[in-house]
Amino acid sequence: MVGTEQSLKLTSPPGGRIMRAGRVVACPIDESCLLIVGAGGSIAGQLTAELNDDPAASLTAFVIGWPLATPAASASHGFAALLPPDGTERPLTTVRFGQEGTGRRYVFTPRPVSVSDVAAIVAEAAGPQLSDILDLLLDLMMKGPVGRRRLSAMITLLKAAHRGDGFIELLGESEDGAIFLKGWGRDIVAGVCRAVVSGEKPMATDCGIATFPRQDVPDGAGGFVGLLPANETLRARDIEGLVYRGRGAWRYAAVHERRLIAGPAETPGHMRSVLLQTHSSPQVLLRLRAAANSFDGRETISSLPLPVRLGIDTFFQENGGGFLITGWMLDADGHVQSVKLRRGRAEARLDDCWTRLDRSDVTDAFTDEPMFKSALEGDSHSHGFIVYANSLGGDAAAPLHLELTLKDSRRAFMPLTPARVPARVAALRQIRSIDPADWALSDLIDRQIVPFLNASESPSPTVGAIVDAGGFNEAVGPPIVIAAGEAEDADIAPFLGLLALDPETQRAPIALVVPAERFRRQAAGIRQVAQFYRLPIRLISAEVAGDIYDLLEVGVRALASETVVLLAGSLLPHRTGWYGKLAAAHEALKGSIISPTLAYEDHSVRWAGSWSDGHSEDPLFGRYAGYPLSAVTGLKTTRVAAASLECCIAPREALLRAGGFSAGYLGSQQKGMDLGLRLSRAGIESYWLPSVQMLGSDEASGVGEAAMAALIERIDQAIFRACWAAALVGEELPAERVSA
Repeated sequence: MVGTEQSLKLTSPPGGRIMRAGRVVACPIDESCLLIVGAGGSIAGQLTAELNDDPAASLTAFVIGWPLATPAASASHGFAALLPPDGTERPLTTVRFGQEGTGRRYVFTPRPVSVSDVAAIVAEAAGPQLSDILDLLLDLMMKGPVGRRRLSAMITLLKAAHRGDGFIELLGESEDGAIFLKGWGRDIVAGVCRAVVSGEKPMATDCGIATFPRQDVPDGAGGFVGLLPANETLRARDIEGLVYRGRGAWRYAAVHERRLIAGPAETPGHMRSVLLQTHSSPQVLLRLRAAANSFDGRETISSLPLPVRLGIDTFFQENGGGFLITGWMLDADGHVQSVKLRRGRAEARLDDCWTRLDRSDVTDAFTDEPMFKSALEGDSHSHGFIVYANSLGGDAAAPLHLELTLKDSRRAFMPLTPARVPARVAALRQIRSIDPADWALSDLIDRQIVPFLNASESPSPTVGAIVDAGGFNEAVGPPIVIAAGEAEDADIAPFLGLLALDPETQRAPIALVVPAERFRRQAAGIRQVAQFYRLPIRLISAEVAGDIYDLLEVGVRALASETVVLLAGSLLPHRTGWYGKLAAAHEALKGSIISPTLAYEDHSVRWAGSWSDGHSEDPLFGRYAGYPLSAVTGLKTTRVAAASLECCIAPREALLRAGGFSAGYLGSQQKGMDLGLRLSRAGIESYWLPSVQMLGSDEASGVGEAAMAALIERIDQAIFRACWAAALVGEELPAERVSA
């Protein structure tokens, strides 16, 4: 039966709040926790709670009771109860603790109260028992889901109870994201404890605590260090204090107003300075030692007292963030457990995916050193490596380094500074240093170079300066975009002379595209030649252009005509009249791409259509390659799987919609076929026009020796197959012939 309790008054200093016996105040902690404080008879433990006299709103409450400091006949005990809300938005009017008929019924005050008001009410009602009551209350609040609002409430309760215990004087961020704390306290306990980090966004976490003696702190206090695990949202500068379970109670250590905040490079040194004096559980001491052995910007591999050494030859980072690394690691006795590339908290393991190479020079360099002599007595020289690592996340400003972890858990580090270059440049520089006869070449290409290029993001070539050397805007017909790269003869005059001798091309608009450097050197001379031959030429400078296809793309972007004729500067017309035949064929096959036959200077066929049979290992093949030119000249216009973009007539908008040429190839041949296939897949039909022929050699890759050119061809074929082999399975293009 409910008692008629009317004599007890609890005064809350912050709000002047008066509580009568039989009434309770409600304090919403968060969406899953409601705190109720009141006074009455003796109740405690896990009880049934019924809200608003609704049996359907029956909940389980955890009640903490205590004898009042000044009991009355109507109220001998105070209590604090934690229970979940009933899930409705209705106001709280009553609460019954215990079963109907035997329980006690209380009436809620009209308005909820804040956590600070509740803390004051409990402090006045509990008197000297406040410490024990708060500890029980906070223990209950730490159970179940603990959100920010509940943690903030716990901190408020502790501060109201004046539970301060020392200060945190230093906060340090380690390289892997863990946060190091150093300070002093009276009631600190070594070991792993559940703690609450106080700040704008409080959080619950485990904290490894170790203690050490200090002479500069008050009597009864001692020094401590703590290690908070890495958390993406936690930063040292945001921490205001630490709530932890001391020897007998919950305590709060505030961050001192003159605290020191150390960065990742300084924190390991601060940890090492106290590590030998600390006492804690083995688990915590191991964590501290591992954190103290973090990267601090120094190279430490060369000082290892073991026959383990590492060196880096090249370290490239392409524009998209991927890395290509080559070097060597000497570990003949197998001490190394892992090798990782790290930046802040982000890491990529290297030793489980790298390609090992023979490096007898490394063996020779260490053979005479006593520590390594016995380990290098065998015939193995596979100390070198090359590895592709995908882009790392995390803080892009954090320093990059290699981390060696030894089997005895020690770590050593090597700082790295990448050379930022386009992926194509990085790959070319790298493969120049590889022996084409190396036994690991296939693995190197398939697992390192090709993935590196496939994942790269290279900048698109852009239009630079534009100079008109004739009446370009007055000329009629589709403009001829001519790509004259650095590999072509420095003197462009003979090529322009051939165009001037053909009545059709003499009157056609010509967009001559050259690399930016060549433009700066030769623009004035080319302009004079164009004026001498009276050719309507527009000279265009291309920025960030790697090959003739980049130049052609710049020319297409710089024009506004509906149709364009693309022509590599390495090709020469076999006969005059080629321009008119291409234009006529395109008029008959509107919206398509049409290419002539490409032949070598000995009049053997180099390209006479790209074909797909849906079964070959290579997605495309040339059906008439090597035939004499006379064998195909009389054939009709034929549909093919992809046109040759070295010389073709095409709708300009289709080239732009396809995204231009891929930057992921080292050479030019597959780069052109790649765009040709993308255009065909987009519904743009491709045709081969046998009656027109162009003479010239294969487009040079600008890499010099034949062995290197063959290696580049092999890499590009692997990239091309990876992109297109699966897409073309089962597709076979019929040999459709169209009358020219």
